[in-house]
Amino acid sequence: MVEWSLRAFAAVEAIGSVVLAAPPGAEGDFADAIGSTGSAETRVVAGGPSRSASVAAALAAVEPESELIVVHDAARPLVTPELIAALIDKLLDRPDAAAVIAATAITDTVKRAREPRPARGEIERGGPTVAKTESRDHLWSAQTPQVFRAAALREALAASPQRVVEATDDAWLVEKDGGKVLIHPAPAENLKVTTSFDLRVAELLLAERGS
Repeated sequence: MVEWSLRAFAAVEAIGSVVLAAPPGAEGDFADAIGSTGSAETRVVAGGPSRSASVAAALAAVEPESELIVVHDAARPLVTPELIAALIDKLLDRPDAAAVIAATAITDTVKRAREPRPARGEIERGGPTVAKTESRDHLWSAQTPQVFRAAALREALAASPQRVVEATDDAWLVEKDGGKVLIHPAPAENLKVTTSFDLRVAELLLAERGS
């Protein structure tokens, strides 16, 4: 999935270099996979104990003169060069914004439960139960890529160590820091691979592209 994502970034003219945050101790394994992706300049660094800590580790290896930073989760391997370029262009066109994210409008009916949702794999026989139905008119599901002004992302990551640990989304850190975050509609195929079923769907879609 990392290779699929790297190939998409290699095809975007605006991307100057790529920094890959790998699990600590596995940097060599990921470095070996880079050669087949066409990436001209890709470095591998050890990631951190949380998502945003890994982003911070990668950001530390980025050239200080970089104006924009694109953050992407390789769990979304169907990202396209067109989507990456569109996000970059949108942020460049909006000097008032600190970031732009790929996202899809929520189409399912959204229910708020009275109880926290069970952990993955946990069987919850008696619940949770519905507390209310939320309006989905203003709801979007955040994805990656996410494009940031470099200064805004650096400041957000440095603002609060506890906030960095809690963050599941880097745009949230910029929001908390007062930055304006734009939304760019993403295509349905920009799916996240979390199960073997998701992986099979991704493989089929890539096969249709001729990849």
